[in-house]
Amino acid sequence: MLSQLYIKNVAVISEATIDFSQGLNVFTGETGAGKTILISAINAVLGERASKDMIRTGESHAVISALFTELSSDAADALSQAGYAPDDDTVLIMRELSADGKSSCRINGRPATLAILKAVSAHLINVHGQHDNQQLLSPGKHLGFIDGFGALDPLLEQYRTAYERYTDAKRELNEIDTDEAGKARRLDLLTYQVSEIDDADLQPGEEEELSAQRKLLRNSLHVTQALGESVSLLDGGDESAGLTGLFGLLAENMEQAARYMDAAKPVAERLTDLSYELEGISGDIRDLLDGLDCDPARLDDVEKRLDTIFSLKKKYGADIDDILSYRDRAAEELERIETSDTRAQALREQMIELKATAKQLAAKLTKARLDAADRFTTEVQAELAFLDMPSVALSVRRTDKPLASDGADDVELFISTNVGEEAKSLAKIASGGELARIMLSIKNVLADRDAVGTLIFDEVDTGVSGRAAQKIGQKLAQVAVQRQVIVVTHLAQVAAFAQTHLLIAKTARDNRTFTSITPLDEDARTRELARIIGGESVSEIALQHAHEMLESAKNAR
Repeated sequence: MLSQLYIKNVAVISEATIDFSQGLNVFTGETGAGKTILISAINAVLGERASKDMIRTGESHAVISALFTELSSDAADALSQAGYAPDDDTVLIMRELSADGKSSCRINGRPATLAILKAVSAHLINVHGQHDNQQLLSPGKHLGFIDGFGALDPLLEQYRTAYERYTDAKRELNEIDTDEAGKARRLDLLTYQVSEIDDADLQPGEEEELSAQRKLLRNSLHVTQALGESVSLLDGGDESAGLTGLFGLLAENMEQAARYMDAAKPVAERLTDLSYELEGISGDIRDLLDGLDCDPARLDDVEKRLDTIFSLKKKYGADIDDILSYRDRAAEELERIETSDTRAQALREQMIELKATAKQLAAKLTKARLDAADRFTTEVQAELAFLDMPSVALSVRRTDKPLASDGADDVELFISTNVGEEAKSLAKIASGGELARIMLSIKNVLADRDAVGTLIFDEVDTGVSGRAAQKIGQKLAQVAVQRQVIVVTHLAQVAAFAQTHLLIAKTARDNRTFTSITPLDEDARTRELARIIGGESVSEIALQHAHEMLESAKNAR
């Protein structure tokens, strides 16, 4: 359940800490005191969209946190799967909004995304606001009520898998069945491209090797001169000794000295090694010189080959690897086009089987929905009878539609509000008060199918009064026996049933508006109910009426 809500710098709420209890928690207050802001703050901490306009004027940020305790197994599992295993059946969710438009979320102090926050909070709280009543006016939403009531998600998912396989095959067939002229043009282009790349016979790493050869060939004269001079320096000529001969002579002299002087032996050995090394280096340089290809024709061949590679790079990729990858993709597409007739025939045969499977599962889903609809209308009508709508007859009308992602059923709720009257579309005949009670009944019926620990109702009593309002209060109190219920109401008949009654009040000081949220004791509750009943001028009669209302609610629980 929601144990505590902390709000700071949200609209007219400067700072507030609200403690909730198990059972029925009720908020009342004058119009404009901040009840709507409270629901907006709860929605924000649950991961719904939140605007920086929520931030209190003059403040840089707003903070909302919600502490949940006594978590259900479903909520604990959802948190664990998201990587936020609860500690002692407790989780703290926090959201901060900044004036620069940024926001941050945390679960048990660790950063979280809005997507994770929404997924987790769906197992913690179910919020029903006034806009939810509009779902009743949209027939497209009615199918969701039946599927939710019947717990049909596994069957629906099974159908969707089959339907997606069918539509995937259909889409592939449509792609194959393009116009023949377009297919022929594509075939010619791909054939040319694959042939052009194959004729080039490109090899991985070839461009780098050719570039190195071109560099050498373009500078072969300088290289030849440098290598020749190096050989001359090492080997010498007719008139001068080279380094190799000089080092050999030096090594012989030191070896002569080492015969009589032990300390000279290391130096002699090093000079001997250097002499051999220089002879080896001289041979390596001569080999380089002998292997140097200075043929201008070879340079011409290299330039032409690099031009070919450059031309292909402009068409097919940044380097040879990209060109070869493009060639493989083109060849695969070419094969698909060349074998498209065979593939198309296979797809047509496959589609017959896939569509038959999808239709079978759609029929199974339809039967399950019809069964669920019967039970759904029975339970909702029982709820409506309790809420002073005993003559209402609710029915579900189903019509066939082409296979779609949600099946083959168009579903709409119909209602007859009086005995003997023809059932008509709910969207056309229900009043505001009727919509509120019907939606409350549906919510209660659906709530029995999930393990969400907290239900929040924002002015669920809109458009009702008198005995119907009392019945709504009594129904909310009954629901609150099994789970926590939080209600924003403007009716004394509903507020009278609360276990915890919180007053939202607005004051002005220092040219600023402040909203406070205060838990009421028995006397304060009596005065608040009397205010709701009689307005600002609270009479003794209103106080007596409020006291009797509280006593009556206690006895009716």
